[in-house]
Amino acid sequence: MSRTEMDELGWDSCDIILVTGDAYIDHPSFGMALVGRLLEAQGFRVGIIAQPDWHSAKAFRALGKPNLFFGATAGNMDSMVNRYTSDRKIRSDDAYTPNAEPNKRPDRAVVVYAQRCREAYPDANVVIGSIEASLRRIAHYDYWSDKVRRSVLPDSKADLLIYGSAERALVALAHRLAAGEKIGEIRDLRGTAFMVPRNWLPGGDWSEIDSTDVDAPGPLIRHVDPYVMASSDEPSASCSNVDVEGGASVAPKPVTFHSRMPKLDRQRTVIRLPSYEQVKDDPVLYAHASRTFHLESNPGNARALVQAHGDRDVWLNPPPIPLTTPEMDGVFAAPFQRKPHPSYGNAKIPAFEMIRFSINIMRGCFGGCTFCSITEHEGRIIQSRSEESIIHEIEEIRDKTPGFTGTISDLGGPTANMYRLACKDPKIESSCRRLSCVFPGICENLNTDHAPLVQLYRKARAVTGVKRVLIGSGLRYDLAVRSPEYVKELVQHHVGGYLKIAPEHTEAGPLAHMMKPSISSYDAFKTMFEKFSKEAGKEQYLIPYFIAAHPGTTDLDMLNLALWLKRNNFRLDQVQTFLPTPMAIATAMYHTERNPLKKVTRKSEAVETVRAGRMRKLHKAFLRYHDPENWPLLRDALRQMGRADLIGNGKRQLIPAFQPPGTGLRHQEQRHPKALPNLARRFAEKAARKR
Repeated sequence: MSRTEMDELGWDSCDIILVTGDAYIDHPSFGMALVGRLLEAQGFRVGIIAQPDWHSAKAFRALGKPNLFFGATAGNMDSMVNRYTSDRKIRSDDAYTPNAEPNKRPDRAVVVYAQRCREAYPDANVVIGSIEASLRRIAHYDYWSDKVRRSVLPDSKADLLIYGSAERALVALAHRLAAGEKIGEIRDLRGTAFMVPRNWLPGGDWSEIDSTDVDAPGPLIRHVDPYVMASSDEPSASCSNVDVEGGASVAPKPVTFHSRMPKLDRQRTVIRLPSYEQVKDDPVLYAHASRTFHLESNPGNARALVQAHGDRDVWLNPPPIPLTTPEMDGVFAAPFQRKPHPSYGNAKIPAFEMIRFSINIMRGCFGGCTFCSITEHEGRIIQSRSEESIIHEIEEIRDKTPGFTGTISDLGGPTANMYRLACKDPKIESSCRRLSCVFPGICENLNTDHAPLVQLYRKARAVTGVKRVLIGSGLRYDLAVRSPEYVKELVQHHVGGYLKIAPEHTEAGPLAHMMKPSISSYDAFKTMFEKFSKEAGKEQYLIPYFIAAHPGTTDLDMLNLALWLKRNNFRLDQVQTFLPTPMAIATAMYHTERNPLKKVTRKSEAVETVRAGRMRKLHKAFLRYHDPENWPLLRDALRQMGRADLIGNGKRQLIPAFQPPGTGLRHQEQRHPKALPNLARRFAEKAARKR
């Protein structure tokens, strides 16, 4: 991290310099540490510039010019999500900074860092990656500016973007650059994106599918489009990289949706998405592009994608092949110090304090929740570590981490109970184009056996010096109920009094737009949870999470959720309002008011979308119906909805008629004269549509 450390190591230069918006913590839960140690193990000299002053290029020259490339990332979180709330207010702290100090990274940090790297050394190679770059690899809706922005590639001026889990591509890139290849000639790495001249192709016999428009009226002829499932006789993409014989601006064999389509080699087929200029002005084409993009996310059959930005194209190679268990073990086997860099002294870094006794046992998520970005970044194929690797890390925590008292705070990942779950047939997995393995129901081809996870829990508890192993990651309860043995093991040994789970809603409409299971799955899990807690003689509670103002949610849906909460005696402390993150399917719903889960046409049914600040506050207020500050807003809404009967002091009523002195002023001050007439008009329009 400094010239002094380079001198101590005897380095005259770094091969690779990683620039990150997070403090540097040498722990496998932090991306730059994981990548840095991986490259170090390959023999490269790696420098890290953490949270540099971005106002000039000076800080980016601290370690000199890298021999191979700069790797720029915003950090473990998207910089905009990190800095702003769902109401677009600036957060008062930053969990990834010493002492949680705010304002230590710029907005859209990956763009700023890449530009400063280029300014510091104009002839250096610049590579961008991690979650912020991953979720902005094509034209995307930006909630904070309320407009569609270009791919991050032309804005950052980077040479290459690596998306998803980057280990395989990074190692290959570093070795090829070290061997003398030019970065502009490396065009065959899976999981990468780059800018090319318009109509560029990798060379050879390639075909292009024109998906720049939705279906229009025309002759009834058979055609294939990117939405269809791969047929059994269609060749699936192999796990090898795209075969490149040297890029060239050669004319592809064009195939449109309105012509008979021959059998095409998926490995040598590219789908042209609607251009940036089209999607920024046309919500229908944006929704269509979102659907097409997400259906090309299975590494086993995904085709390359291309999207025009002006007179150039953004080219996306197919997603990376998931790491095998031995490869995952190798990534986590590096000699991590498991603590922040010494330069931070005794400063507390909240993100580290939260995870220092936790262990990541797997990657990926096949749930496909539309509001979540995990699938877009890590993929839906689960990548699991071995028991031996996980147990070794527990021993590392016991022996190396100061303050360890015998409690492992979490054995989990994106989802706690997807460890070693996979499709029963690799051939089916490689050809499947479903967006979720568990919606609308659990796929019959999915192995839901939790026995390996139960065995892992038991071995973890048996490690000398370990008193307790808790599960803090989110739980997929519709999978858990398939294995009563797992629920019993979890409830009786791994719950610290409270277990957080996320049904997100109770009503069918919002749940369908989220791709979440019905509330009946929650009820089944709750019954098991209470039964096994009672058998163990423990008083334990479920803490459910819910989302307000998600696309597809009506005011009546939120009212019904509030009534459900009251019937079940839930008084939620922390609630979240839907935050549209780049490239998520729910974000496309929010922006376009169309549903990309279905085929998109000009006549597609509109999705109920809450955009106005007051209505978003109303939906959030329903979740906190017990808070007197929300009662004036809720009373107004209930009267306009014709549900004034829910105002009163009875047990079956939602909120009281009285207002405690000194409360409710926040919403009263924010009331606008036109708000109530507009609310009444909305309910009248809904009633008319139903009639």
